[in-house]
Amino acid sequence: MSKQFRVVCNWKMNKTISEAVSFVKEIPPLLAPNYIAVPFTALNALASLDIPMLQIGAQNIYPQPEGAFTGEISAPQVREAGAEFVIVGHSERRQLFAETNEFINKKVKAAILHDLLPILCIGESALDRENGQAAEVLKTQLLESLKEIEPKTFRNLGIAYEPVWAIGTGKASTAQSAQEVHFMLRNLIQEHWGEDEAQEVFILYGGSVSPDSIEELMKQPDIDGVLVGGASLKIKTYSKIIELVRGDLS
Repeated sequence: MSKQFRVVCNWKMNKTISEAVSFVKEIPPLLAPNYIAVPFTALNALASLDIPMLQIGAQNIYPQPEGAFTGEISAPQVREAGAEFVIVGHSERRQLFAETNEFINKKVKAAILHDLLPILCIGESALDRENGQAAEVLKTQLLESLKEIEPKTFRNLGIAYEPVWAIGTGKASTAQSAQEVHFMLRNLIQEHWGEDEAQEVFILYGGSVSPDSIEELMKQPDIDGVLVGGASLKIKTYSKIIELVRGDLS
């Protein structure tokens, strides 16, 4: 099954509205799906630009559609603001805000219910890796975070493998090592949801992705795209990644 290589960016808590608008107006033409998860404040402004092949998304949602949850934001709120997808379960949310797999599962369900494409992040820590527990940790995160998710939803679902030890450290996993994990995850999905679902879902690699690493990652059969953090904040490096992906498509 042939897929287009996806570039998904996570800006985290960076860029004001004006900075975000200026940035996306500078990016080169897109030939493959590109996604940028932006701060809530910039959602509507960027979605209103309606740039071809660029989808704007949120970095988080709260599971409930409304209520007394001061400071939170719901799936229907970000959807109306223009979000088409949402990142859930990012390691920073797990670590800094103590989000559990059970809580993340509720977010995945809320996203699906309100027509947002969820991109579920999973990843092992350096300690997990050193103790030989990486595979078990990833399996638990995947299965618990996707508990009771119907097979038919996998065509509109993404998974991002982000080894925690590689995020923002410059210590990216090798392309071959990342491929091995992606192959394992795809097999898990096939085992628990079905062969078609394992092929329909897209699995991204994240963790210090840069123009230097993108070409090798694109060669791997089970890596369907990348989740880019720091390299997506500068127009020079982001544009270079786009050009490399576009060159592979042309």
